[in-house]
Amino acid sequence: MKVKVPQLAWYGPKDLELSFPDSWQVEVCNMQGYDRPALKPDEIKDAICKPIGMPPIREAAKGKKDVVIIFDDMTRVTRVSKIVPFVLEELAAAGVPDNRIRFIAALGLHGAMDRQDFVKKLGEDVVSRFSVYNHNPFGNCVYVGTTKSYLTRVYANEEVMKCDFKIAIGSTVPHAMAGFGSAGKLILPGVVSFETIDWNHTMAGKITEEPGAKRTKGMGLFDENDMRADVDEAADLVGLDMSINAIVNMWGESVAIYAGAMRAAHLASVEEAKSHYLTPTVKGMDIAVANTYAKANEALLGMMIAFPALSFQNNDVVFIANAPDGQVTHYLMGPFGKTTWAKQSQIIGVPPFMNHLIVYCEYPHPGSSWFTEDPKIVDCTNWDDVLRVLQKSHGDGAKVAVFPNSDIQYATS
Repeated sequence: MKVKVPQLAWYGPKDLELSFPDSWQVEVCNMQGYDRPALKPDEIKDAICKPIGMPPIREAAKGKKDVVIIFDDMTRVTRVSKIVPFVLEELAAAGVPDNRIRFIAALGLHGAMDRQDFVKKLGEDVVSRFSVYNHNPFGNCVYVGTTKSYLTRVYANEEVMKCDFKIAIGSTVPHAMAGFGSAGKLILPGVVSFETIDWNHTMAGKITEEPGAKRTKGMGLFDENDMRADVDEAADLVGLDMSINAIVNMWGESVAIYAGAMRAAHLASVEEAKSHYLTPTVKGMDIAVANTYAKANEALLGMMIAFPALSFQNNDVVFIANAPDGQVTHYLMGPFGKTTWAKQSQIIGVPPFMNHLIVYCEYPHPGSSWFTEDPKIVDCTNWDDVLRVLQKSHGDGAKVAVFPNSDIQYATS
């Protein structure tokens, strides 16, 4: 039995072939829209030129002095380079010259991007023609107001606030806290200060932990998500004029784009995303294989769909995190030494009901791992070693669930 899963989103996408013993029952658990065809250029252009809830960019940006295009970083698979040429065409039609347009990476509290990253995201032509900057969450942020949901004091990127027309480009994929990404999330956490992000995440955790609190945050939970409400309020305070939201297939290609007024366009994208990324629920599996691709360098997000699929005894998770660049630097949650962690660290251990957590990575980098030191965690750099560990535990007849895009898949409980 052989199963192919996608790999290396930013390093020449290709298949990784996983083999399993013939005696095992292997179920491939794809999200619903995994194999939808990518949009053609004219379809992307049509989506950009006919925005939802606002005039076309060539009208809306007319007379504007400075334009900022905010884009997501390397932890998101959005193919911005396929989208942005049509945005630039519209801005040119509005009479905005190149030297009045700049790009800012919505890093939040992730590590900075370099020129090679910018080229992968935006394309060589854009990086050569326009000024492209990293966001600095530790300085150069100005106060723009306070949200109602969490009373978050919003300090936003100073360069963003100097611009009188603001566009954000991202992909609407399930998110572990905000339900779905893109739109307002490109503002908070994308281009706000450390203090603003810290408060927003702290409040989201506190409300979740209150006795009897209804679960409103998590992958695909959007409609009553108070964290999402706080994020959108922050985007309103910043004055985000337009969001461009892509729905992606298993290879990260845009299969639908919703562009327009921030809330209207994002809501339309979410309504499609709810079914597009939905994955049939499976239970009682001996082994869950969670492959990451879209967010392989923020791979922990791929764990969430694996655990509910397992039986309650004698089970294993294989976690595939092939990121040549390692796990992203995260100044709020990541590791900065053997016993030194960021303020809201997310140290991951192995649940007591599991035999092993097998981390398969062909590019090992222990210094970027978010896992604790645990004898149940087994690091492997080739698939044969993974199979040896699994066969020792399960012998013949194991039941296996493979999630090819675990980092952007979600299942209803």
